[in-house]
Amino acid sequence: MPDGNSTKHLLRPKLSTILNKGYGLNSFGKDAMAALTVAIVALPLSMAIAVASGVSPERGLYTAIVGGFVVSLLSGSRFQIGGPAGAFIVLVAATAAKFGIEGLLLTVLMSGVMLTLVGVLRLGSLIRHVPHAVTIGFTGGIAVTIAASQLKDLGGLHLAGAEPGPLIPKLVALGSAFATARPAALGLGLGTAAVIFIVRRYRPNWPGMLLAVIAASLAAALLHLPVDTIGSRFGGLPHGLLWPRVPIFNLPLALQVLPTALSFTLLGGIESLLSAKVADGMTGRKHRSNMELIAQGLANIASALFGGISVTGTIARTATNVRAGGVSPLSGMMHSAFLLLFILVAAPLASFVPLAALAGVLVVVSWNMAEKAEFVRLLRNWRTACVMLATFGLTLVRDLTTGIIAGCLLAALFAVFKRSVPEEG
Repeated sequence: MPDGNSTKHLLRPKLSTILNKGYGLNSFGKDAMAALTVAIVALPLSMAIAVASGVSPERGLYTAIVGGFVVSLLSGSRFQIGGPAGAFIVLVAATAAKFGIEGLLLTVLMSGVMLTLVGVLRLGSLIRHVPHAVTIGFTGGIAVTIAASQLKDLGGLHLAGAEPGPLIPKLVALGSAFATARPAALGLGLGTAAVIFIVRRYRPNWPGMLLAVIAASLAAALLHLPVDTIGSRFGGLPHGLLWPRVPIFNLPLALQVLPTALSFTLLGGIESLLSAKVADGMTGRKHRSNMELIAQGLANIASALFGGISVTGTIARTATNVRAGGVSPLSGMMHSAFLLLFILVAAPLASFVPLAALAGVLVVVSWNMAEKAEFVRLLRNWRTACVMLATFGLTLVRDLTTGIIAGCLLAALFAVFKRSVPEEG
């Protein structure tokens, strides 16, 4: 069976290739079951990522529905699942806080245009050259930042003012508010995380995240626990999608958000191609990297038009799709359809979800995101350790863009030095 290696350079969606070769009812059945499995994972995760990103939970669902559908429709991978990603939480939250929702939507739109151009110009290979140590460094930094951002909701803390964005001031503010912690919220949050870990350990095929969130919601409602919920903070979810509209555009705002849009583009390209590469490793097939970037770009444009946030290929949901038996991009498209069905039919149920439970979900996400074994392995070589720790540290204390740029520059300097002064054998 061809693995796609001979066609990986093509700017042609995998869906068209598969349909041209023939697609039967057996494949459709496999895709439908995989889609339902992925949707069950994506439902609580999409809302949790949106809330952590400083926007209302439905925007995470819009992203998974609209952006995820376009990703799969045009993807250069058979198995890629698109949607909101934990890696973007820090960037999206900072952008929403600084520029408001209209500035965020414009940033997503601009990054979508940039990603599309990168793919059309066949520059996907440049993103692949980001050093591995840089990827591990910024991924670890993002994981720590996400975990820190969840401490407020996890413990039900009450801050006197707005929660600071930078890590150190955030931790100081949260520490000073420790006396306001609510045991009920902390119990629900930690219990949610514990249930997810236990289910993953003993029943890996069960939807641990959804089961944990449902259990926490039932406990909060039946026991009348004093905890914040989606309903108490955001109100109910809408019964459907927003009408598409172009975000407000003006040149001064576009220039202001341009550096952030570049960061969205870089992170989106890296995350999406990493996810496609993971799917390749699990299936023995090859994705079309430039077509993948075009799909991601157009998906971000579509997401912005429907009020969603950043879209990217998601490693966990893509891997779930492969393990659940998905065989074509139709599984990703149907996963979006299942999420739309939830909004249309069962949106009121989301109001009962405790925010502490969503925080528990993201604590698990941040734990899984940090590649701990690889982090330790890279520490054994002083060059990779320096690159990784510089990226990690600057991502924590400054921002993602600074960390990536510094790590890449340091890796380039080490590469030049190694060529000019080779190590003694």
